[in-house]
Amino acid sequence: MTRVEELELAVEALPEEEYHQFRSWFLERDWEKWDRQLEADVQGGKLDFLIEEALQGKRENRLRKL
Repeated sequence: MTRVEELELAVEALPEEEYHQFRSWFLERDWEKWDRQLEADVQGGKLDFLIEEALQGKRENRLRKL
């Protein structure tokens, strides 16, 4: 049995309240990882193309108000 399978069984065996606590912890951890990756991508210039696309759209009057 793999560690992931062991974890799956352990999570499935949690009482409801402990499952909700675990789920909250896991989601928070996941969002923190996402935030770190996004920040690294911004710092590394990986998202600069989005700024250029927006500026190009503005120059060409292709933007619309939401």
